[in-house]
Amino acid sequence: MKKKNRIVFFVFCSLIFFGCKTPSVNIAGNYIYKTECLGNNLDGTIILKAWGNGVNKKEAIKQAKKNALESVLFTVITDGKSECDNKPLLAEVNIQKKQETYFNVFFSDKGDYSAFISAETKQNKTDVKPARNGVTVGIVAKVLKSDLEKKMITDGIKIII
Repeated sequence: MKKKNRIVFFVFCSLIFFGCKTPSVNIAGNYIYKTECLGNNLDGTIILKAWGNGVNKKEAIKQAKKNALESVLFTVITDGKSECDNKPLLAEVNIQKKQETYFNVFFSDKGDYSAFISAETKQNKTDVKPARNGVTVGIVAKVLKSDLEKKMITDGIKIII
C-alpha cells in the first residue's frame, strides 16, 4: 500500500512539475531591430538591411520597405558600415508631423514610396522571426536615395544639405 501511494504521489508531482511549464517561443516582436547600412553604390543608391513587422510575411516586407525609407528620410543610420551618408535627407525637426498629410499619402499602400526602393526577395531563415501578432522580416533593400531627394525637392519638402 505504501509503495502504491509513493508511485501515485511521484506521478502526481511529475505531472504538476512538467505540466505547468509554459512553452518557450522566441518572440522577435519585443526587440527593436534597427536599419543598418550594408553599402553605398556611389550611383545615388544605398543598400540597407531593414526590418518590418506584419501579420504575414508579405505585410512585414512592405513594412520593412517603409521602415528603410523612413530611416533614410528622418533618422541617422548608425548601424552597419559608415559608407551610407549618416545624415537624414530631411533633418528639419518634426518634419514628419508638420507634413503629416503628405507622408501619409506617400507611405500609403498605393503611395509613391515603392518607386524608390527594391528588396531582395531571397531571404535567409534567420531573417524571418515569429512575433506576437505575426512575423518580423528582415530584408536587404536598395534605396534610390538621389531619386528620393529629387522627389522631395519637387514636392516642396524642405531638404537640408
